Amino acid sequence: MTRPTITPRKPPLGFEKVPRHWFAGLPVPTHISNGVNLLFPHGERFFVRSVYHFLDRIADPALREAVKGFGNQEGRHARAHEDYFDTLRAHGYDIDRFLRFYAWAAGGIEKLSGAKLRLATTAAAEHFTAIMAEGAATEMPLELVHPQMRQLLLWHAAEELEHKSVAFDVLQEVDDSYALRVAGMAMATVMLSTWWAIATLMLLWQDGIGPLEAARRLRAMRKAAAELGQHMPRPIGQRVFARGLREYLRRDFHPDQNDNYHLAGVLLARSEAAHREAAAPAPS
Repeated sequence: MTRPTITPRKPPLGFEKVPRHWFAGLPVPTHISNGVNLLFPHGERFFVRSVYHFLDRIADPALREAVKGFGNQEGRHARAHEDYFDTLRAHGYDIDRFLRFYAWAAGGIEKLSGAKLRLATTAAAEHFTAIMAEGAATEMPLELVHPQMRQLLLWHAAEELEHKSVAFDVLQEVDDSYALRVAGMAMATVMLSTWWAIATLMLLWQDGIGPLEAARRLRAMRKAAAELGQHMPRPIGQRVFARGLREYLRRDFHPDQNDNYHLAGVLLARSEAAHREAAAPAPS
């Protein structure tokens, strides 16, 4: 399978119309999504630093160009999500204390980790983000998302699929040790799951919702959807983490074994449609 051209695109602009609970008007799914959104800017800049550290070790000119495209895409993703943070602040959420602590703690772990482990962690995390991006095209009911946020999520997902194999290919070029790959997956799994949970719970708490109540509401949503014969995406632990570990830990694994590059075009078309919907004048 041939990696598509990695094209950094203009990010979505303007989130001023996004309501407080933008995912079906419900706080729990909104904050599960907001939780991972809070991780993206710092996380994606870490990914770029980790891969660019080895740029002079890459002999293949095509892979070097892919790395540069990867860096440009990830940088734009980080800035776009930071733009959305202003909307969270405008809705009254205190996110800055979390963001400072997250950056401090994750930065300390980065300093204590070797360059190869940072690269291996990036390659594993990129597999998780590719799974989430595929899910945006095939499983998530994003038609229930406000169009300005839908445009952001679909645009981001499309580009994640385009560059899904870059960090892994750099890791294979630098050090193809299976033990290193497993160590990177362990680090990525712990870091992503822990910080995602903390960020989500922090936002839910500000809406007066504790973890037990959030779990009760999710169960009620699934029950109601089942009774109506409607689709609900599988839980994150199953849909993202269990699948990611199962695939990534195969010794012969490569991201291109998942035939989903074509979904990038589907996601971009849906992102453009969401942009048109968001830009349309409100009905009188």
